[in-house]
Amino acid sequence: MSTKPVTLMGIGDEAGPEIDHQLAAIRELAWTCLEARTIEVPGFPKSNIHDLEDAAFDLARRKLEAAGVRVYCFGSTIMNWAKTPASPFSETLAEVKRAIPRMQALGTRYVRIMSFRPGDEEYRIPAEVFRRVRDVTRMFLDEGLQPVHENCMNYGGMSWQHALELLDHCPGLQWVFDTANPIFNPDRSKAKPWPRQDPWEFWEHLRDHTVHVHIKDATWVPERNTAEYRWPGEGQGRVRDILADALARGYRGGLSIEPHMVVVFHDPNAPPADATAPRRNFVEYGRRLEALLAAVSQPTSA
Repeated sequence: MSTKPVTLMGIGDEAGPEIDHQLAAIRELAWTCLEARTIEVPGFPKSNIHDLEDAAFDLARRKLEAAGVRVYCFGSTIMNWAKTPASPFSETLAEVKRAIPRMQALGTRYVRIMSFRPGDEEYRIPAEVFRRVRDVTRMFLDEGLQPVHENCMNYGGMSWQHALELLDHCPGLQWVFDTANPIFNPDRSKAKPWPRQDPWEFWEHLRDHTVHVHIKDATWVPERNTAEYRWPGEGQGRVRDILADALARGYRGGLSIEPHMVVVFHDPNAPPADATAPRRNFVEYGRRLEALLAAVSQPTSA
């Protein structure tokens, strides 16, 4: 098995919101790709890449080009866990229309989307969610761009059954699989009290639809009702097994690190870190992923 066809990258703001910190971390790892989510450039407030002011986006683009770093995927906020199907669809359409020309300007093929925050009682995905995700999927596909849905805190992430149901209703949509998200997500396909999802079970059912993978690992702590994030391969995310299986099956997509060990992107209560801690953690995480890939790529003796 060879890891050469796999493209390594990281979600940039895990190294810090500043574009210079993100690019420095990517260069230190000798990688050439970035998954862009939140970006801050000098003189402008930080924002998701599709919401940056035009001048800020132009500056970020010039910095990316100067560094020789390609944006492999937009980590958009389109229909994410902070929104519900009750939100005006016009807001979603505006995000899509901002993202498309920016992806085209950067030569980016993939855009991560979601399917809204789930409620407490839903088992079935509402028809309105199907309609919106289907319409957004078609908008990107019509421009030659590929939307990928993440198993996160959203309708499509409620269980692997919900994920497949969503894909069935949204032709052309593909998957970005997050190895750690099942650890903290309840399995809403089962009876209450919902158990936590099984990362390997989710992977087995979604791997044939997966074209991008987020590498993160965690351990569930029941007494605290939360997940603690770990180095790749050291938690309950089955990262080693999933990587070995993906490579053995000929996976040729991206692997994007999302450590969450220093700063959790969506946790406003996370303690602040010193300015260099995220970048150091990002680089160490990347090196550990490289070592893990090398280990699982070694042929086994008969």
